[in-house]
Amino acid sequence: MEKRELRSGFTTGTCAAVAAKAAAVMLLTGRELQHMKLMMPKGRSADLPLFHVIMKQDKAECAVKKDAGDDPDVTHKAMVFATIKYSDEKEAGQAAGVYRRDGEEGKGPLFLTAGEGIGWVTRPGLSCPVGMPAINPVPRDMIFRGVEEARREAGFDGSLTIAIWMPEGKKLAEKTFNSRLGIEGGLSILGTTGIVKPMSEEALIATIRLELHMKAVAGMKRVILIPGNYGEAFIQETLGLSITDGVICSNFIGEALKVAGEEGFDQVLFAGHIGKLIKTAGGVPNTHSKYGDRRMEILWDCTAPFSEGRGGLEDKILTANTMEEAAGILKSCGILEPVMEAVVDRIQGYMTLWSGGRKVEVVTFSTMYGILGMSRGAMELIGLFSGAAAGRKEQEE
Repeated sequence: MEKRELRSGFTTGTCAAVAAKAAAVMLLTGRELQHMKLMMPKGRSADLPLFHVIMKQDKAECAVKKDAGDDPDVTHKAMVFATIKYSDEKEAGQAAGVYRRDGEEGKGPLFLTAGEGIGWVTRPGLSCPVGMPAINPVPRDMIFRGVEEARREAGFDGSLTIAIWMPEGKKLAEKTFNSRLGIEGGLSILGTTGIVKPMSEEALIATIRLELHMKAVAGMKRVILIPGNYGEAFIQETLGLSITDGVICSNFIGEALKVAGEEGFDQVLFAGHIGKLIKTAGGVPNTHSKYGDRRMEILWDCTAPFSEGRGGLEDKILTANTMEEAAGILKSCGILEPVMEAVVDRIQGYMTLWSGGRKVEVVTFSTMYGILGMSRGAMELIGLFSGAAAGRKEQEE
């Protein structure tokens, strides 16, 4: 069967800009619309249907339904609303949480703010200032350009205020990283091209990069990297550390370490399940299965120096179904500890290389056997994180 190409969709930024332009046209011309066309970055256009159209003498509003294509986006099918109203330049300019764009050719300025379901920025390091709505720069520009175009075509010179809102935004935001990034109260209006590419690795890496950047901006010099849910539970339940100090990097281990180095972190603690980290012992920076699965071969390479006199061990390791099973085999042979020490040494070597020479300490574990190995400086670094967490708790109390 021929593989179906995944369908692209539109960003929340495109939806907001289309709704804003449509509402502006309806307010300024009195014409009720059913769809609106908008030019996106890189010369592509969107022509989207409108919903919930309301027209009054002093304002107009409508919505665009988000279509994320085949991307598993939490905002898929959510309604993105825009309300446009005439505004007093002085009054609007003094309001808090409002972006301003000076008008073309002497026209009054345009103002942009957020309503229900759009998040507000509470921490530095994002592309939106603290205290402002989380409407990113490219969507802001798209919104302003769309409304300016509508104003130009209608021959209107006065000021307008645009409000973007999403009734489902606050609830949907609970399924995102927004609260960890310092965006409270709702969703972000995002997008750089206007198009959502399904299952974009670039988007995942950008999220990791942003989280690390924000921690660096906050003055942090140490960070914990964890591949996923197992690692998150481990650092909290076994090591007693706070997820506040951590960033989930998924399979992008090499990329996350590279960014940590670029952001100036002095120390990195990497904690992960052996099933994933064994790949890094073989120099594999992205642990997704599509890049190959050499777990048992890598483990055997680390085991071979300790296998003398243990006939059949190679076959047992290479045919093991999981790393948990392989760890049990090594334990029964009495060599689990030295093998894991060799594994951790290799992991630390590669991670130090990927981070640009930063101090990286490693802890690896299994579900069945707990901690399997630690690099030599890991306990000291864990103590520093623990002390910092205790200090934060005292300040909060």
